Amino acid sequence: MALLLNFVIVFVKKLNGNPRNKIIMARKEILKAESKNFNFHYADGTHALKDINIPLYEKKITALIGPSGCGKSTFLRSFNRMHDLYAGNKYDGEIILHPDDTNILDKKVDPIEVRMRISMVFQKPNPFPKSIYENVAYGLRVRGEHNKRLLDDKVEEALKGASLWNEVKDRLQDLAYNLSGGQQQRLCIARALATDPEIMLFDEPTSALDPIATVNIEELMSELKKKTYNSYCHSQYATGCSYFGLHSLHVSW
Repeated sequence: MALLLNFVIVFVKKLNGNPRNKIIMARKEILKAESKNFNFHYADGTHALKDINIPLYEKKITALIGPSGCGKSTFLRSFNRMHDLYAGNKYDGEIILHPDDTNILDKKVDPIEVRMRISMVFQKPNPFPKSIYENVAYGLRVRGEHNKRLLDDKVEEALKGASLWNEVKDRLQDLAYNLSGGQQQRLCIARALATDPEIMLFDEPTSALDPIATVNIEELMSELKKKTYNSYCHSQYATGCSYFGLHSLHVSW
């Protein structure tokens, strides 16, 4: 049975002196997010996910592993409310984002704000039909940021974070489509990093890449974890694992 692998990386934010956060910091593991009795139903009535309870810790890479069709991508996309784009889909239970204890599935919570806090990189590179610069700056512009100096700094920072800056710094106005497949995927990672997300989701991010590009992306994920991030992911770089069977879930650390 072939296993397909998905990733999540979680980013660490400054805790700003909140007394409750100080208590959390004293623990060995810092809980960043968790699903509680989470269920998901597609519009056609399919009960795709049943009673999923998974913790997500800061500065960790967590792997979601399981056979095709077991719900890994469905679960990942629930974390940033992607299913809201299609009428009739239904969430039950909670996905809690700490330290503010926000249930991101609450109808009062704006999905756009959720996606600013939780970014996603998809299976195939999906750069926008824009320049390299505008791809990275896109999320910041959506937020209403128009300060040129700040945009320049954030674009450079994100591209460096995605280990792409040295390869594109002299051609930022080139179309993103002119990059290689591996470079396009790192560009998508830079685009996600630019908005300073707290969690990054990776949906089989290397399945469409050649072996060398795959190693580059996996090593990049490991470096991001060391700096500021937490994630759900796959491979030897994972520090935790959740196995999705067709009828069960097993979590190990």
